[in-house]
Amino acid sequence: MKKTSLNFILLLGVIAVFSSCSPRIVGVWNVESFETVSQGKEAISAKNIGKITFRKDGTGVKDLSFTILGIVKEDKTPFKWILNDNLLTISGQESDFVKTWIVVDNQKKYQKIKSTDGADQVQTVVLRK
Repeated sequence: MKKTSLNFILLLGVIAVFSSCSPRIVGVWNVESFETVSQGKEAISAKNIGKITFRKDGTGVKDLSFTILGIVKEDKTPFKWILNDNLLTISGQESDFVKTWIVVDNQKKYQKIKSTDGADQVQTVVLRK
């Protein structure tokens, strides 16, 4: 009986450790907003443009559709991702999302990420569960 209880407690401890190590980004997220700001220009933004899924195995899929400056963009492609500290790198087929992002706000049901083109453009994405 004591051995069974000890094994059960050990199992619960292992589950707690592994579940706490899972990045908060894992899951299906609604892309609440996607905004591009260029220095000296008016911001361009799109709201509720679709979903993005981050799987535990470092893969994911985008299901996005939005219009910016009259141009319709569809992005329904798989990708790979890596999260190191506050840097989220998305790689895959060319898209507005394939780049390294800075995680500005990392909450269980809310994520805010930003990226720059290295010149005068900053993109901000708000994700919500």
